Amino acid sequence: MIVKLNWFELQFKNHVQHYNHDKYWSWREKVIDPDCKLPALVKLWYLYWIKKCDACNNATMGTHIGYGADFLSPPNLPHGLYGIVVSHNASVGRNCTIFHQVTIGETRGGGTAPKIGDNVIIGAGARIFGGVTIGNNVSIGANAVVVHDVPDNATVHAPEGIVIQK
Repeated sequence: MIVKLNWFELQFKNHVQHYNHDKYWSWREKVIDPDCKLPALVKLWYLYWIKKCDACNNATMGTHIGYGADFLSPPNLPHGLYGIVVSHNASVGRNCTIFHQVTIGETRGGGTAPKIGDNVIIGAGARIFGGVTIGNNVSIGANAVVVHDVPDNATVHAPEGIVIQK
């Protein structure tokens, strides 16, 4: 049974969790957009709120979304931010679904970060490392470790990172 929260319950939940998905991604987009016409003081308030959310989520859930990470659209996070780590230099396409405990990171020594295409599903516990390119419409299985490029319309199985063309 799915329980729909009323406005007050939703606001209370967002306050306790220090995360409101729609507000976070909307404000993040405005802060990093150089063409946004908001006053500087408003942008600073948005930035303060975003950093406060990031700090609380990092401390409580082990989550870190790099400030320079490029998201073409807000990702779908079915399980919330639990344990998601995204490198500062990562690029994530449109309509991506990222489950909990996913790491999208650089290789040791500050190498290049992954570039993820559109409509990608990244299963729980998956790890994507290095300067790999993940194509469009790719499914990455739970606990997969991806260290090589993945072509469009492929499926990556865990844990060996086996790529199967659809």
